[in-house]
Amino acid sequence: MNHFSSIVGRSPALDALIRSAKIAASTDVTILIKGETGTGKEVLANAIQKSSPRANKKFITLNCAALPEGLIESELFGHKKGAFTGANSNTQGLFKAADGGTIFLDEINSLPLSIQGKLLRFLDSGECLPVGETTSYKVDVRILAATNKDLNDQIATGEFRQDLYFRLNVVPLELPPLSKRAEDIELLIKHFMTMFSETHAIEAPSFSKSALKALKTHPWPGNVRELRNLCERLCILLSGRIIELENLPNEFRNFEAVNINRTPGFTLPEMGIQLDSLEADLIFQALDRTKGNRSKSAKLLGLSRDTLLYRMQKHGFITH
Repeated sequence: MNHFSSIVGRSPALDALIRSAKIAASTDVTILIKGETGTGKEVLANAIQKSSPRANKKFITLNCAALPEGLIESELFGHKKGAFTGANSNTQGLFKAADGGTIFLDEINSLPLSIQGKLLRFLDSGECLPVGETTSYKVDVRILAATNKDLNDQIATGEFRQDLYFRLNVVPLELPPLSKRAEDIELLIKHFMTMFSETHAIEAPSFSKSALKALKTHPWPGNVRELRNLCERLCILLSGRIIELENLPNEFRNFEAVNINRTPGFTLPEMGIQLDSLEADLIFQALDRTKGNRSKSAKLLGLSRDTLLYRMQKHGFITH
């Protein structure tokens, strides 16, 4: 069974990411999932876990930003009765509960510095020390983590431990934002409309060309989650109808108007261009400017690293 089918899209960047995720899922390697809020990091983590050798074991998710600093250590590692006010009994913690399975630490960038050292100790030795205890215990737990922030920036400001980053970042998987996956938007709309029409037992609406164009050019700051919520709203309120541009929220109509009236940043020559040659030349310039650093080149070109690698291979810069 293909558990990655829950991740809808055919864009090159997404294809490359899913290929890497499938390979990593079959091992016990620690994975760090990167991406903006709403790109589907938890969906990807679920697919990885269901495709892993631990698929039939416990899978526990913790949002590191959802608990106060004073409670997260106890939540993860457990505590001894009387260790602090309100500790009325021994508690095993999530690591003990997940023994043999997988823990997904979402928003790992919000993990307090005081807890990062304990997590590093676990990743190095498999040992956990409950609050108030002097004797540690060992568990066999796979770690999947996710971040919506650049951890290198937090390392630079002293908010995140570099040694922990290295232990988490064994296999990095970066989900591209929806704004870089315009070719997937129509496919996602069809997927969500079918899903919600079945969920709510109603007829799915369809979209006019102008409405679809507005959706494809929207910047999608909320990414796939924003698109999903919009599709559910439209499916319920406009069931069975054709959705026109005026049926969309104001931000979609306003953005479309800006696009129509804006001055283009690049003027197409009258004789036209060879788009493939231009793309290859821009990639060459970016690589030359960054002395071959692919991550920096991808940023210069506004691409994800995986998309850059795909296009480098397409133009013969790399052969594998």
